[in-house]
Amino acid sequence: MVFRRLVRGSVEWDRLEGVASELARRYDRDEVHVEFIDADNWLSTPCVVDDEWFVKVITDQNSLVHALFTSARNLGAFSSGTEGFFEHFADPVEMAEHELEATRRMRDIGLNAPRPVEAFEFDGLGVLVMAYIPEFETFDELDPDAVREHAPDLYGSLSVMHDHQLAHGDLRGENVLVHDGEVYFIDATGVDQDRMEEVRSYDLACALAALAPLVGARDAVVAARDHYAADELLAAREFLDFVNIRPDHDFDAARVKGEIEKMADTEQREVR
Repeated sequence: MVFRRLVRGSVEWDRLEGVASELARRYDRDEVHVEFIDADNWLSTPCVVDDEWFVKVITDQNSLVHALFTSARNLGAFSSGTEGFFEHFADPVEMAEHELEATRRMRDIGLNAPRPVEAFEFDGLGVLVMAYIPEFETFDELDPDAVREHAPDLYGSLSVMHDHQLAHGDLRGENVLVHDGEVYFIDATGVDQDRMEEVRSYDLACALAALAPLVGARDAVVAARDHYAADELLAAREFLDFVNIRPDHDFDAARVKGEIEKMADTEQREVR
């Protein structure tokens, strides 16, 4: 946690007070109450405003860290035999605007995501405002039975996203919320829209990696098969080693690969 805080950096208090005053001005309030969230977030300073809005304050340092992460991920993609497909943003405002637009696009196709409000620049900071979801659990906080219950919805929603030429790009347990019994997506990152076939495979690999430690490799693959064909799972298999080297995933890649291959072999025999 200390290292994450160091990398994320901090925003000067007077600039944060300025952001709060700007939010009060924009939303016609005398003042606002701001509660900062001590979250494992590398790329912003998140807070809740008046229990109504979830706000991310993004600095130049956050943008630099994102650029470093993007470069590392693109290098890692070569381990899967492909060129990198992650995109960097020019500045903090572009980071905020991308997440706002990605969230809008997800909602436009019927997926659950926090209601986007706006993104703007203030004193060199990027400020993203979303509707606040007060009560939720992330996927990695659920017990195994709850994960099994919601896994079909996760894969189904991901499949809808992919069918509409959208991708998440950073799918992991903490970026999938369960609110009022429904699955919500947050924190989508930028990817090359011309590389959607590979990005979809990567997204699916990330979903498998997120679920396998919680419900086991077999159940993670079986749930995915209801929404993805065998050849799509085999394509995702090629990204599992890459996903496994990321610090935010911890799963048995060999076991997930084995379950995918077993499923594909069984289906092939049944066809014969």
